[in-house]
Amino acid sequence: MPTPAISPSFAFINYYDPNQLSKTLHLPVHAGVRAWMTLFGAWLAIAATFGYTFTFGVYQDVYTGAHVASAIGVRWIGATQLSLLLATSLPAGMLHDSGHFRSVITTGSCFFTASLFMLSFVDLGDHYFKYFFAQGIVMGVGAGLVCIPSLAVQTDHWGTQSALAMGIASSGMFVGGTFFPIMLTQLLHNGVSFAWSVRASALVVLGMLLVANACMRQSYPRASFGDKRTSMRELATDTPYIFAVIGALCTNWGFYFVYFYLQLYVNQEGVDHAFAFYIPAILCGAAIPGAILSNLVAAKCGTLIVFTASAISVSCCTAFLTGAILPSPTTAGTVVCAVLFGLPAGAWLCLLAPVCCTTSTSARECGVRLGFAFAVSAGAVLIATPINDALVSQNWGFAIMLNFLMLMAGAMLCLTAMDY
Repeated sequence: MPTPAISPSFAFINYYDPNQLSKTLHLPVHAGVRAWMTLFGAWLAIAATFGYTFTFGVYQDVYTGAHVASAIGVRWIGATQLSLLLATSLPAGMLHDSGHFRSVITTGSCFFTASLFMLSFVDLGDHYFKYFFAQGIVMGVGAGLVCIPSLAVQTDHWGTQSALAMGIASSGMFVGGTFFPIMLTQLLHNGVSFAWSVRASALVVLGMLLVANACMRQSYPRASFGDKRTSMRELATDTPYIFAVIGALCTNWGFYFVYFYLQLYVNQEGVDHAFAFYIPAILCGAAIPGAILSNLVAAKCGTLIVFTASAISVSCCTAFLTGAILPSPTTAGTVVCAVLFGLPAGAWLCLLAPVCCTTSTSARECGVRLGFAFAVSAGAVLIATPINDALVSQNWGFAIMLNFLMLMAGAMLCLTAMDY
């Protein structure tokens, strides 16, 4: 069967009207074996990389107990890892749009896997910089090089369903974020050394990334989309996109507060220490149904509408921490809070990538639009860490309210984007 001609006008034009979206898009959809394999590969890749970053709560507890550094110093490892994951997205997206998908995804996979094996050879209590380099820098860069190309390549296969495909691929992060913390916790609590616990998880990640790399393919040569490339100036003049990006920046500021600090607070207040290890897994497990349902609803109602609603829900659940958890934290109360936060959080994270692509006028723009939006958010994550650390050392309520306000500001900016 001959390869169908590709129109350069691959577009999402109306980002909240699925019907007009369908009419505007001219790229044929052939959801055959190659498309499904690419989607499965992306899901595996994101589960193995972005999903693995949710294990940092477990690592944070281990590092603090082994006196690797102060609590603030340990959190800088996680903040740097997440910031570099987001910041690396821009060059990764630009390289993907230039036709270097295979090179970028392979390099990122090698970086990420190597970082885990490097970490497994660092002795607990060894020099802080070794942990920072392996887990903060190398792992962050590797994850960034894997995640964005894995999402952007879906536009080659799925046409009008690209946003849904990206959402499904993104849901892998919560499966990985549930599996890996439980795996590490069980190994550590059953007498396995830190080195071999990390090494075992590294072998699982290696297997997942090998399968992911084998499954993912670009459907069409990038040259077939035309020679025109999107410049930063063009992105800066796209008003709906800029509002959505600034909204994502604000919500990223407040979004990771619960993931970084809930486990710390529970430990400080003397709640069951063994239970605290499972908080990252509970947060991610609760996010799975939120991710699935949000993609189904977004396919009917529009991506930006559901994304905005989920941002508002996340902000309200963050504020709920003040009244429900702070006064008298209990195991049951913490579980309820984690589940209530995780459901809308899953929707928000899964729809972040589709929202960034919804104003694209060409398939070649998806990588750079994703990368630019994620890279801008990296600054928010990095700046929020020292500010949140300063606030929680004085008053947890103030820290929670600041992050609530940032989440609400992001939601309002996304509502503004819908007016254009």
